[in-house]
Order: sequence, then structure tokens, then C-alpha cells
Amino acid sequence: MAAKGGAPKRPKDLRRTLRALLAYMGHAKYQLYAVAVLVTLSGGANLAGTYMIKPVVNAVGAGDYQGFVRLVMATAVIYAVGVASAAGYTQVMVRAAQKVVFDIRRDLFEHLLRLPLSYFDSTRHGDVMSLFTNDVDTVSEALNNSFAGAVQALIQTVGTFTLLVVLDWRLTLVTFVCDVAIVAYVRRAGRRSRGYFKAQQETLGALDGYIEEMCAGQKVVKCFNHEPAAIAGFGALDDELRRTGTTAQAYASTMVPATVSVSYVNYGVVTVAGALLALSGSMDVGSLASYLVFVRQACQPLVQLTQQGNFLLTALAGAERIFGAMALEPEADEGAVELVRSEAHAARTASGADGWAWRIDGEDVPLAGDVRFYNVDFGYRPEKTVLHDLSLFAKPGQKIAFVGSTGAGKTTITNLINRFYDVRGGVITYDGIDVRDISKESLRRSLGIVLQDTHLFAGTIADNIRFGKLDATDEEVRAAARIANADGFISRMSRGYDTPVVADGANLSQGQRQLIAIARAAVADPPVLILDEATSSIDTRTEALVQRGMDALMRGRTVFVIAHRLSTVRNADAIMVLERGRIVERGTHDELIAQRGEYWQLYTGAKELD
Repeated sequence: MAAKGGAPKRPKDLRRTLRALLAYMGHAKYQLYAVAVLVTLSGGANLAGTYMIKPVVNAVGAGDYQGFVRLVMATAVIYAVGVASAAGYTQVMVRAAQKVVFDIRRDLFEHLLRLPLSYFDSTRHGDVMSLFTNDVDTVSEALNNSFAGAVQALIQTVGTFTLLVVLDWRLTLVTFVCDVAIVAYVRRAGRRSRGYFKAQQETLGALDGYIEEMCAGQKVVKCFNHEPAAIAGFGALDDELRRTGTTAQAYASTMVPATVSVSYVNYGVVTVAGALLALSGSMDVGSLASYLVFVRQACQPLVQLTQQGNFLLTALAGAERIFGAMALEPEADEGAVELVRSEAHAARTASGADGWAWRIDGEDVPLAGDVRFYNVDFGYRPEKTVLHDLSLFAKPGQKIAFVGSTGAGKTTITNLINRFYDVRGGVITYDGIDVRDISKESLRRSLGIVLQDTHLFAGTIADNIRFGKLDATDEEVRAAARIANADGFISRMSRGYDTPVVADGANLSQGQRQLIAIARAAVADPPVLILDEATSSIDTRTEALVQRGMDALMRGRTVFVIAHRLSTVRNADAIMVLERGRIVERGTHDELIAQRGEYWQLYTGAKELD
């Protein structure tokens, strides 16, 4: 974003942006070739039609009326070809532009899905959405409105100056000086406005992010009477957008009037000089008439380019943001160990693996569900360590619970198990295999996760449960719902499992959304289960019902549980108390109560979780 009162922030690598955009335009190269041919015909017809003024005027002056009629008819044919070509290239250009934008939007979405979770943790959703809306739209508008116009402007500029020289080289010197002045001004204004257009796009992304954030958090805004502060925050961003947009448009909008003014001066000078040449006999009247029309046309391509300048500048700024996101390194996955179904190991093991196995160097090793941390250090930022020399183990089929205050590192541990982030030091093993040696797709397929913040997708309730296993049958979906004790409330709904889910589950209660998320994990039938405060949004009565279903779901599986309600982890095989990224206590519920330490204080209420 440009600093107030300072120089605008310019694109960092304009050439790379142009190369990337041209590469995508190559996806519709045959259509663009057709556009180039049709534009050439249209521009050539316009040039030829203007040049025909010379023989037409001279024929009238010589009294050759038959020749005059033939020349007029030929001119009409030339312009008809031009009109047909113009109509053709506009239609082809629309299709080519949509093809290019389709490919950009598709590749952008696919690339974003391959980016590490850290990108989405550090980037506002509004900025991401702005890539697909504001930035892609500006590229689309530029392709639809500017590409063919730029090609035609180039053809007409070269053709016009060539014919001007042919008609009279002396007058062309005057025209050349004026056009050089126009080009110099346009380039200077373009450089200035391009940086402001980039700042405008960045500010627009920030504004979109703020709007998305405020709309998503309306309940919090209203509960704390935050409306005045929200309005003030919006006003500041809106004012910044107004400032950058005004500055960008102010520079860009001066191009057309400046170009037109210089062209009028040029036309006046050439008219007087041409009239003197005609009176002296150095130039025929037909050549002068044709020349004067060409003089007006000599500036028209430049005016056309300046009229499209806003689109081009905004498109370059938007394209730079798009290709900048697409240049980000995707999530690395160096793992070679794959998760496979193995007939040889089809019997359900202690971990509930049910025929899953690790394929290592061509051999299948049964999946057990043994997860261990060895001296793990980790921090989301280099300067701050969250976990310190952490060591723990979860044997197959064990239920491991983590308790501790907010920020102690509980959720971070689960983020490391599924490799949303990688450890900074130490090793995490899964059945004795370094998790970094397991492909991320296989690793995450073996893990079922129920998060505290439930996210439901557009579709039906059945679709959302089936998200855990896309090929799940209707009976499997219902069985999973029964495990999570969600079948009761779903069946009572008018459309049952076909009930639409809208606005991230706004038509469902928080508890119902959480039950659907638990059913989603149940249908995946994973050997290892991670529950990140999965019952935090369920009331006490519902919790008693769902706990029985959770016990059925967890039976025979390795389970990691993060909970604020200590009553939900009493039956855990091991409870770990974390403080400031370190395990300060470990044991069963009874063992920790007997120690009368940190856990005892939390359980008895002598100390509260914060």
C-alpha cells in the first residue's frame, strides 16, 4: 500500500507478470491468432478506406464521374470488410478471454489448495477472496476490452504513419513531433498511475477482508456494541481506498484530454501547412483531404490506448497479485510411505486399523496406531518456541488426553501429528515411521479429526457427513450419525438427511453442527482419532448422550483428546497436563488426583483453566 504523501508502491516484477499473463493467453492461441487476423483486416480496411479519399476527390476534381462511382463502390466494399472483421473479432475475443480467465481461475484455486496451512493462518480470507473476484475480474475486463484494441491500435499506428509519409513526408515531420510528445506524456502518467492502481487493489483486498470479518462476527459486534468502532475501521479503509483510487484515476484520466488537446493542435498546424502546399501546387487536393483524415487517425490509436489505460493498469496490478500467489511454494511432501488396504491384514487390530497397512519399499506393514514424540521443539515463528523438548507416547488403542491453559500447546501437538506444520527439532513417529517419511495424503487419511470450530459446507446434512468418506453409502452415513447420536435430531427434521445446510450451518444449533462433525469423523472410520475440544459446544444433557457415542467411536482406536471439561477425560489411559509448551504431569485420572498437583487443582476448582 502506498504511504500517505509518499511515492506509490510499484509492481515488483512487471516483466514476470507480463510473461505469466502471455503464457496463459497462449492457452487460447488459435483463437487469438484468429483475432489478430480479423483485427488486421479491420485495421487494414480502415486505412485503405481513408486512403481512397485521395482518388475519390481527385476523380471529382477531374470530372471523371464514372471513375468516381467505381471508387465509391470499392470504398464501400472495403469498409464492409472492415465492419464484418470487427464484428468477428469481438465475438472470438470474448470466447478467448473467457478461456484464459477460466484457466487462471482454475489454476489459482488448485494452487491455493496445495499451499501450506500457514498461508491461510497468516492471510485474511478477504484477501484470498479478492484474488478470485476483484483481481481476476480486472484481468477479464482487460482481455475483453483491451487486447484486440491494442493490436488494432498498433496496426493503425504503423499503417497510418506509413501512409502519411507516402502522402507527404514534410507534413509528417510535424505530426511525428506531436505524437512523440503524446507518447512521452502517456508513458510518464502511466508509470505514476500504475503504482497507485497496485495500491488501490491492495487496499480493496484489505477492505474486502474487513467486511468479511465483520459480517462473520456480527454476533460479537452486537454483543459488545462494537458498531461505532467497526464503522470507524471501515471508514479508515474506505478512505484509504478513496485516496489511492482518486490518485490513480487522476493520473489516468489526464491521458485522454491531454492526448486530444495535442492532436487538435497538430491538426490545426497540419491544416494550415497543407493548405499552403496545395495553393503552391506542391500537393494535390485529394492527397491533402486524405492526409488530414489520417492526421486525425494518427492520434486515435494513441487515444484508444489511453482510454484502455485504466483497464490495463488495473489488470497488471491484479495479475501481479494473482501470479504472486501462484508463485508461492506449495506444501512440500517428501514422504514415500503410502497407506494401502491390505487383504493380508484385513482383521481388525487393536487400533481399529481394519486392514490398513503402510507400504514400505513394496512391503505391507500393518498399521497399528502407535504415535510417539521424541524431544520435539516447535514454534510458529522462529523467534518464539511453543513446544519445548516434548516427549510422549500413545500406544495402539490408547486414549491420551491433553489439558492445560490456553496457549499451553495442546492444539499445536495435534497440528504436528497430521503435519499441518513440521517440527523444528526432534522426531514424531507413527508406527515407528518418521511422519515426514509418510506421504501427507496417506498420513491424513489415517487420521480422523473433530475440531472445536465446526465448519459445514453447502449441501445436505448427508453430504456433510459424507465429507469424511466421499463414497460412503446412505447406510454408512446413518450408521455414523447413530454413533455420534446425531440420527435422532436428523430424523426429526422435515427432510431428514436431505435437509439443506445453509450459511455454514446457520439453520442448525451449535450442538447439532458439532454432532454432524463427529459423525463426519465416524464415517471415515480412522485408526487414529483427534478430538480438539469436540464436545465444547454441546450442552451438558447432550454431552451425556454423545459421550456414549464417542466411547463407541473411540473403542479400539488411538485417540488424542483436548478438553476443557475434565469430566470428559476421566477414562483416558493417560492425561497430560501442559503448561507453556511442557508436560508438567502425566498419569491416569486417579494417579493425578492422588498426586494433588496441577491436575488436582484444576479438577477440584482450586485452579481454573484460562
